Amino acid sequence: MWKQIEPTPPHVTYLALSGFLISFTLFTNFIRNRLHLSEPPIALLVGIILGPVGLGWLTPNFCGVDGCKDEGTGLGGWGWGDDIVQEVTRVIVGIQVFAIGVELPKFYASRHWRPVAMMLGPVMTFSWLIVAVFVVLIFRTDIPTGLIVGACLTPTDPVLASSILSNSQFSNRVPKRIKDLISAESACNDGISFPFLYLGLFALTSSTVGEGVKEYFLVTILWQVAFGTAIGLVIGTIFNRILRFSVARDYVDAPGFTVFYLLLAIFSVGVGSTLGSDDFLVAFGAGYGFARDGWFTKRTKATHIPLVIDLLLNSAMFVYLGTIIPWYAFQPHSVTPWITPGRLVAFLALVIAFRRIPIMMLCYPWISDIKTIKEALFCGHFGPMGLGGLFLAIEARAVLETGTSLPDKHPPHPGRPYTPKEKAIETVWPLVCFVVFGSTLIHGLSVLALSIKTHVSRPRHKRAAVLAAEDEPLEGMEHAGGDGESEPEDTDEER
Repeated sequence: MWKQIEPTPPHVTYLALSGFLISFTLFTNFIRNRLHLSEPPIALLVGIILGPVGLGWLTPNFCGVDGCKDEGTGLGGWGWGDDIVQEVTRVIVGIQVFAIGVELPKFYASRHWRPVAMMLGPVMTFSWLIVAVFVVLIFRTDIPTGLIVGACLTPTDPVLASSILSNSQFSNRVPKRIKDLISAESACNDGISFPFLYLGLFALTSSTVGEGVKEYFLVTILWQVAFGTAIGLVIGTIFNRILRFSVARDYVDAPGFTVFYLLLAIFSVGVGSTLGSDDFLVAFGAGYGFARDGWFTKRTKATHIPLVIDLLLNSAMFVYLGTIIPWYAFQPHSVTPWITPGRLVAFLALVIAFRRIPIMMLCYPWISDIKTIKEALFCGHFGPMGLGGLFLAIEARAVLETGTSLPDKHPPHPGRPYTPKEKAIETVWPLVCFVVFGSTLIHGLSVLALSIKTHVSRPRHKRAAVLAAEDEPLEGMEHAGGDGESEPEDTDEER
């Protein structure tokens, strides 16, 4: 009889992952609106507990001191490596940026392009350079490696930002113009980070300066960024018209109309990855082009599709992340003697404190959607780093390992003497993983800390009856007349 019991890694994963999501679903409102917690930090901790360093129930791969291998822990491993991490993050981040493009107010880009451009220009550039400086000074790497790590940690993660600033009592206290600005920035800057990333990569891989500049301009700027954005907008606009045509003639049923959203998101990611363009800009452009007139969003408002995506895909991904954190790499090794726990903690603290807050405080007078210093401080702090950074790190390792976007499943350990490329390969992943781990916890718990702070700072007679249950706008956040321009009136066709 006991032979019938098959606790294989996939079977245990089905049980553990679905059990966690069922438990979370049963207490969603309590967790979000009373504990002020979002899914990512909880899912990350669950992944760590259930993963190889904890109970050993979820073991997608094994990474020990000598590399990725079966350590004989738990129930055995799946054998997954960098290639799986790359594709899983590609799809999930792509779906999320598509969702943001759909959820933005109609014609948002034409009415708010200036503040978004400020976030994608001066703010991102400063973030990239200051993180690169920290990498070079703390870990004593070369400048190209610092630029690569800085590029991976520059973008605001759309998955974390969406989980923190949506569908909770706390999110209702933040002006919609602020939420829309952070969402639009987070959807664009994963793709916009590619030019920053490839500056460092070409510096390490190009044989001549002229060759590097030519490839950077033609491939990165024109093909990946410009063409990727354009093809995404074209895809979204065309499929908007096709769906309108089908709906007008009653060719599509309600389930098909709803699932069309998710299918188009995956299709746009497929187009971007197949063409070798910027997947995330293609997906965001497709989502925005598909729903920029507000027609689709209005018809699907009651379905809560983005929230379902958050609960299923994003939470599952952070559980997976918790199982693959390379704890073995957070200590000195022969190729990376500069990586120590103390330096990693110092690096994380400096990145959280200086990556965005100083530049936001300087630039906010020129960002029309940010009205006060406290709003600038809020936007500066809520720039979490997550799955997009992991994707960029794998992309960087792939280019350094193989010269293509396809990484080695488990990169071989280099032999002495170590080349600059080998040092970069061994440095990028642990630094990015540690900061993503810290950012997920810090930004995921910031809502709880801010809610408690505002509660205890109020006079006793003005406090909510339940701890941190206030629903008024956050102090220093302007709501009345501060949410930007009103949306254009619907046309007869839209009605």
